[in-house]
Amino acid sequence: MSLSDIKKKIEADARAEAGKILDKAREQAGEVTADLRREMESMKDSYESRFESEKPEILRRREIVAKLDVKKLELGARQQLVDEVYKGSLEKLRALSAAKYISFVESLLGKAVQTGDEDIIIGKEDKHLNETWLKGYNEKHKTNLTMSGEKASITGGFILKRDKISENASFDMLVRWLRDDLEADVVKRLFSE
Repeated sequence: MSLSDIKKKIEADARAEAGKILDKAREQAGEVTADLRREMESMKDSYESRFESEKPEILRRREIVAKLDVKKLELGARQQLVDEVYKGSLEKLRALSAAKYISFVESLLGKAVQTGDEDIIIGKEDKHLNETWLKGYNEKHKTNLTMSGEKASITGGFILKRDKISENASFDMLVRWLRDDLEADVVKRLFSE
């Protein structure tokens, strides 16, 4: 047998052996692939079955969350509307004519004055209350109130001060007090169905 025949025989045997190894590897790969497919199908069936059984609960929870979100939005809108009602009240107080404004403030002052010697603090932008008005008020009510040089950050009304005690009769505070007392009734009137 010649060298070239031996070489051909070795190559043929090697190819035959490689073919057997490849066939065996393909067979094993096919078995592993089939096993994995069966496992994937089993997992898929398990997850689909689990989802179907939990689906009503998932949908119920989503509905609850959606309803809570809607309620939260409604509450925010209602709160904003109530805020606007009270802001409107404050605007109406600020827009009173000079005569009505002074009459209202004098009525509040009559209830707030204790000794008649207090200082009155007005808002920085108050157009109606001044020294002339206060002089007339003092003569009319036999008091000795003095206009404080201090100005407050209030939108109307006054702060009455004696010693270290202050009584806040600003429009802001009056509206806040009314809001605390009447908010439930306002909400009921605005949103009764």
